[in-house]
Amino acid sequence: MFETFAQNFDWSWVRNIVFVAYALTTISIIIVVLSENRNPVKSLAWVTVLLLLPMVGIILYLFFGRNIKNTRKLSRRNRRRLKKRQAATNVDPQELGLSAESCQQILLAESLTDAHLYGGNDVRVYTNGKEKFADLKKDLRAARTFINLEYYIFENDSIGNEIADILIGRAREGVKVRIIYDHVGSFTVKNGFYRRMRAAGIQVFPFFEVTFPQLGTRINWRNHRKLCVIDGSIGYLGGMNIADRYITGGKFPSWRDTHVRVAGPIVSALQYSFAVDWHFMGQPLIEEPTIARPMGNVAAQMVTSGPTSQWSNIALIFHKAIANAKHRIYIQSPYFLPTDALLKDLHTAALAHVDVRIMIPKKSDSLLLNYASASYITECLRSGVKIYLYEAGMLHSKMIIVDDEMTTIGSTNFDFRSFEHNFEGNLFFYSRDFTSRMLEIYRNDLTHCQRVITWQWKKRPITRRAAESVIRLLSPIL
Repeated sequence: MFETFAQNFDWSWVRNIVFVAYALTTISIIIVVLSENRNPVKSLAWVTVLLLLPMVGIILYLFFGRNIKNTRKLSRRNRRRLKKRQAATNVDPQELGLSAESCQQILLAESLTDAHLYGGNDVRVYTNGKEKFADLKKDLRAARTFINLEYYIFENDSIGNEIADILIGRAREGVKVRIIYDHVGSFTVKNGFYRRMRAAGIQVFPFFEVTFPQLGTRINWRNHRKLCVIDGSIGYLGGMNIADRYITGGKFPSWRDTHVRVAGPIVSALQYSFAVDWHFMGQPLIEEPTIARPMGNVAAQMVTSGPTSQWSNIALIFHKAIANAKHRIYIQSPYFLPTDALLKDLHTAALAHVDVRIMIPKKSDSLLLNYASASYITECLRSGVKIYLYEAGMLHSKMIIVDDEMTTIGSTNFDFRSFEHNFEGNLFFYSRDFTSRMLEIYRNDLTHCQRVITWQWKKRPITRRAAESVIRLLSPIL
């Protein structure tokens, strides 16, 4: 009976309805893309994909093309409540004798994110996971009131379980422990790992949990921050996740990264960042106090950025810092996929005889990103930018040094994803002494690098160059 019905049924009108529905959906998405007034190149790219790739274009747009700018993470009332909890010892940059360029940069960050400059901070720098985790474990064991921990990856491995055991022990002693992990970044970690901590009274939540039907609305936006606040007096921030490879090197001989431990008024800014993310997930507002007592002599400013921000906060500050540079711009990043505007900034600086150096890994943990990064090297060399390939292992450090008094360290890679799709956090340090320390570290890293020479670079196989060019087209979504 069904076969007879199927043979006699006129399917043409069903095909017509499907075609019309698809056409209307495609046109509607194109109208949305155009109405958002994005970068014309990006808008044209999406229109082309939607028209030339039936169905596939719509799926790609749902996963990677949607825009959530200006989504409010926190009400004005709650923002004021949290701001009252921040340290009241923010300082006037002019009182610190900073250059006019640094003062402008600090004011830009204040305009973008209401980020205060805090003086009197002590900063300890880590360039390997062994030392960082040794101090972190010591500080976690000493916690008395609360621990707020936020990591892109919290792995179920040796160091992950060691940290988890410490947190469970502190929770059982009455310490309030909160954990945010990124659901996509920690996707391979089994739920049992987190259930064990929840059973001990730890509040553990995935950021933007990717489940149906929210798959297409969340998978492209990731919380890439890596920070920890202990008792409101100690903070950690940088490029290291919680995973064994940051200690052992994983599949690399070593894993070179940069992370900092801060003590002093700036910790309140880390606490504020965590509190905003915590509330964004529907949790109660955190109003625990932070300790504002000066602990050192470094001035610092915490800047966050994400797809919900009105502006690309960290990218704009990078623009300003590069434009202000007079002597040097030293960059370390595991991936180098700059926006067109930032790439032009670097070319302009190099052509103006600023010493521009970019250090990336010779082999990275992502073959696709390795190829995409390489596609930018030729034009950088042409403008006078110096490129160094780190050979001692995986370079995962995210650091920029500009001239003699500004250094930024955090979770932000020099790539599209960090600037536009990820929730990121960076500390900007304004101190000649601290910048001198970081310059020494950078120059030591240079001894483990191979400098890219133009004539040698041009000899790489044509197949590799073709692969680099093709993969570069995917840069905005890698």
